[in-house]
Amino acid sequence: MTRALAIVERDLRKFFRSPMLLFASLFLPLVQLVILGNAFGGNIKNVQIGVVNEDRGPEAVGVLEKLNAVEANARTFVVDRYADRATALHDLREGAIGAVVIIPEHYSRDLLSHHDPKLAVVTDNSDQFVSNSVTATMSALVSAINMPDVAPRDPTALNLDVVELYPYINYMKYLLPGSITLSIFVTAMIGGGIIYLDDKSRGVHEGYLVTPITKFELILGFNLAGVTKGILSGLVVLILGALLAGIPGLFEPLRLFNLLLLTVVTATALIAMMFFIVARMNDPLTPRAIFGVLNTLLFFPSGAVYPIAAFPPWMRVIARVDPFSFAVHGYRSLLLTQAGLAGVYSDILILIGISITMLLGATLLFRRTF
Repeated sequence: MTRALAIVERDLRKFFRSPMLLFASLFLPLVQLVILGNAFGGNIKNVQIGVVNEDRGPEAVGVLEKLNAVEANARTFVVDRYADRATALHDLREGAIGAVVIIPEHYSRDLLSHHDPKLAVVTDNSDQFVSNSVTATMSALVSAINMPDVAPRDPTALNLDVVELYPYINYMKYLLPGSITLSIFVTAMIGGGIIYLDDKSRGVHEGYLVTPITKFELILGFNLAGVTKGILSGLVVLILGALLAGIPGLFEPLRLFNLLLLTVVTATALIAMMFFIVARMNDPLTPRAIFGVLNTLLFFPSGAVYPIAAFPPWMRVIARVDPFSFAVHGYRSLLLTQAGLAGVYSDILILIGISITMLLGATLLFRRTF
């Protein structure tokens, strides 16, 4: 262990003397958390929509009043009046507005006589987020129109009561587990894989190889140094990110212990995986070429940005073998649902299994030669 710890000390000194490495490992994931957390997951607002009133009857005025109420309160859209549908549809195709609401002729008559009244919404479905938001708002508006003026004394319609198990979770909170895992992975890429190959190309390892140190001690030293850096990066992003996102009860002792345990096993698994990948590499340019692709293959299929349930079947297969998936699920359970160790023990056991497998594989692949 003395020889392995000497390697750890040297690697940590080099890491802390490189401010750009610290910036990339610690602060870039926080910047990503803040930007993506505010860029995604918010409610769509201020969509410009055109309204064509071809009826001009009393019930059409009621529709316009409800549209104006949405504009004034929820602010989902801003209403522009159009004299004819041709002009409105032209502006929709040109991108000047996001949707067109058409109140057809005889709408008031059909509604009062219960003769299949209709409203039309034409959306620009090239942007599904805006289109779905406008459609959902208009569906709620139509439901309000369909409600009777006087509710029946004995309602027979089925009602659905929705109860949310946890307090409101915005997208920044949802993204936080992925950002923590990403910070550890960036440390593994830069502070583990790239530095290892740079030292190898500069001949630093020749000094190790002329000593009695064994292959396992070398790999153990490299991994311990990387794990230490990964834990520090993960904890910094965890604490600062949780404070930025407003995670309650972060500093409860048992919860902090569980988070620390998950951070240790995540860092160990990702660092060991990185050394398994670079164990036989010699060209320092190779990891720079593959790490960008590797980041995409690991980060996005993990459910860090979007739920795995929405993935196609082939992508779910990637998620099931992706170490990121288990780390993201573990952090999400501990941070958002406040689950205990029993809720993440399977994630921790799988990450430990990955760590042991990758560490043994890296030791077998490593060649103790110049």
